[in-house]
This record gives sequence, C-alpha cells and structure tokens, in this order.
Amino acid sequence: MTTAVLDQHDTRIGFRSNLRHLGALTRRNLMRIKADPESMLDALLIPIIFTLLFVYVFGGAVAGSQQEYIQYMIPGLLGTTGLNLAMAVGTGLNSDFQTGVMDRFRTLPIGRSAVLLSKIAAETCRGLVSFTILIGFSMVLGLEIKTGPLELLAAVGLSLLFGMSMVWISMLLGMSLRSAQAVQGVSMLVIMPLQFGSSIFAPTTTMPGWLQAFTKYNPLSALADACRSLINGGPLAHSVTVVLIWSVAVTAVFAPLAVARFRKRT
Repeated sequence: MTTAVLDQHDTRIGFRSNLRHLGALTRRNLMRIKADPESMLDALLIPIIFTLLFVYVFGGAVAGSQQEYIQYMIPGLLGTTGLNLAMAVGTGLNSDFQTGVMDRFRTLPIGRSAVLLSKIAAETCRGLVSFTILIGFSMVLGLEIKTGPLELLAAVGLSLLFGMSMVWISMLLGMSLRSAQAVQGVSMLVIMPLQFGSSIFAPTTTMPGWLQAFTKYNPLSALADACRSLINGGPLAHSVTVVLIWSVAVTAVFAPLAVARFRKRT
C-alpha cells in the first residue's frame, strides 16, 4: 500500500537504496531518542500514570473492585496508549520543518518516502517499549493473562497496527499546521472523543443513546473489545475484523495525503 504512494524520485533511487535510506533514517531517529531521553517520558510514564489513576480512582465505582477493573480496562488501554504515541509524531515532524532539518534532507539524494516511513519505524519501537511497561506494571498490580502468550502478542500487534495507521493522520497534521502547539491542540481534539467516547474505560450500556451510537462505530471500542477477548478469552472475529478494516482504510486514505503534502513542502 505504501509503495503505491512513492514519488518518482523514490522510484529512480531504487528499492534497495530506499531500504538503506529507511534504515539510516530510522537509526537517526532512535539515536535522537538516546541523546534526548526525556522524549521517552510519555512512553514510559503514561502507561503507569493511566493505570494507577483509572484503576484506583474509578475501578471500584465502575466494576465493583480494582481487580475486576484491571481485567476490563488494561486491554482497552493498549489501544489508547498506541494512539497517544502516534499522535505525538506530528508535533516532532512539525518541529523538524521549523528547525530546518527537512531543508537538509531536501539536499540529500534520499527517497522522500523514507523520511516518513522512518518516523513510523521509530515510533513502532517506542510503542513496543510502552506496551511492555504497561503490561508488566499491570501484571504486578494483578492483571491475569487468561489465554496465552500468543494471544497477548496478538493484542499488542493489533494495537500497534492501529496506532501506526493513525501516525499518518498525525504526520499530515504536522505538515499542515503552522506550529507544534497547534498540532498538539488539534491532536487532542482527535484523541479525546475517541478515547472517552468508547468502551475503553467503562461499559457503554449506561451511556445515552446518541453516545452509544458513536461508540458503536468508534474503532477504539472495537480495538478494546478485541484486546479483551485476546487477553481474557471470548469471541473476537468481529472486533478484530473491524480493527483491521479501520487500520487499512485510515492508511489507504491518509498515507497518500501525507506523502503528497510532504512532497509539496519539500
């Protein structure tokens, strides 16, 4: 799907050269994280903070006990963790344009698509770290994996797939808005309704009808249901299919738009 949106410059460079450029730029992005460890604070701390706040503040009221709420909420939190990390990519991309980093890339004989794909590759690594912390910390608090390690890996993979599809929206915002602050603000307008208008933190049965209609078509609700089935057991074919359709559709729509916008700006 992504290869369909490569520009002519990328094609002239060649597939193998593009792969080398992708690897080099991914390494650059990871080295930037190593040089600036504070950029990992959101990936490291958000899973812990969200788990503590929601389990011990809302657990008793929503599920009757913290233990039951952990089994309900943590699988859903996998999806929203990936979304939060994905939407932060646009802020960094906007800063790269403001500081002149993209002007340097423009002068180099590299595939333009490799610049965007390297962002996704580096964000995938950050996401894996964040998921590991979330699951490990939750298991310390009492989370039980009632299925098996393969199902747990499938839940992580599904959450990561959806999160990385949302990176394309984030990058498009980062290249379309004027400042990093504007990107962050608009990203929150995307994240908040998806997160709280879903079944991640509470069952939807007590919500008003109009909100239940929104949660029914909210991809994060399907992702939360799929992860719960993969971790706690239960039917998952429908919810997994919905998540896969949403991930492919978001990528199909926003990847070409993001690449076209990047090509226009560079």
